[in-house]
Amino acid sequence: RYGIPVMAVTAVGKELEKRNARYLVLCSRIAAELGARIVKTYYCEGFEKVVGGCPVPIVIAGGPKADTELEVFEFVYDGVQKGAIGVNLGRNVWQNDYPVAMVRALREIIHGDATPKQAQELYDNIKSEELKSSTPVASSQAMNWQLPT
Repeated sequence: RYGIPVMAVTAVGKELEKRNARYLVLCSRIAAELGARIVKTYYCEGFEKVVGGCPVPIVIAGGPKADTELEVFEFVYDGVQKGAIGVNLGRNVWQNDYPVAMVRALREIIHGDATPKQAQELYDNIKSEELKSSTPVASSQAMNWQLPT
């Protein structure tokens, strides 16, 4: 009615612990039927069923903080390979010591067809550049975009 796109989030609370594909596909489909234009849900075993059972695009939620960057790159890569159109990550990016490196590596997985190993190499290279310069790389500079003036 108002033309405002809505993103629905599925599997919050205690249900998040289960990460059951059957539950997530039902939640995702219901969210779409209620008007969501995009659904944010969690990666799980059988994720392709979740994507296949939802009539609107799905983005992957980050969930709990991962132990390593490679763990994040692997679940994002697998999710994109199984049909997710992108990610909606929080703590796995913003609580990382090198968030710009994380964003650039994730961008290469989602838009550049990088593998988790290639994303890890890119992350390590950017991290190394930041360590050499002893000052964090400015986000807009590292992302190759500029804020409007």
